[in-house]
Amino acid sequence: MMDSKNTINEKLLDGKPATHGSSKKDSSVLEDLQSLWQELRELSHDHIQLATLEAQLAVKGLVTMIVAGVMMVILLSFAWLGLVASIVLALYEYGVVTNSAILVLLTVAFNLLLALILLGVIRGKGQYLKFAATLRSLKPMQSEHRNMENK
Repeated sequence: MMDSKNTINEKLLDGKPATHGSSKKDSSVLEDLQSLWQELRELSHDHIQLATLEAQLAVKGLVTMIVAGVMMVILLSFAWLGLVASIVLALYEYGVVTNSAILVLLTVAFNLLLALILLGVIRGKGQYLKFAATLRSLKPMQSEHRNMENK
C-alpha cells in the first residue's frame, strides 16, 4: 500500500512540474497566437489600404478617361459639322444645288442616313451583349439538374 501511495505521490509531484511546464508551453503558444493574430491584422490592414489606394487611382483614371472622351466627342462633332458645311458650300459654289433649303435638306438626309447605318451596326452588335452562347451552354446543365431533382 505504501508503494502505491509513493507511486501516486511521485506521479503528483512529477505532474506538478509537468503542469508548470505545460502552462509555460501554453503561455508561449498563446503569445505566439496573439503575435500571429496581430501580424494577420496588420497584414490585412495593409492589404485593405493598398486596395483602397488602387481603387482611388482607378477612379481618378476613369474620371480622366470619361472627361477626355466627352471632349473628344465634342471635338469630333465640330469636325463633322465642319466637314458637312464644307461639302454643302462646295455643292453651292459649283452650282450643283443652288437652293439653300434643298442644301439643308440634303445635309439632314445625309446625317439621318448615316445615323440609320450606325443604328444597324449597334443592333447587330447588341446580340453579343446577351451572352447567347453562355446561356445556351447552361441550359442543358439546368435541364439535367431538374431531371436529377425529379428522380
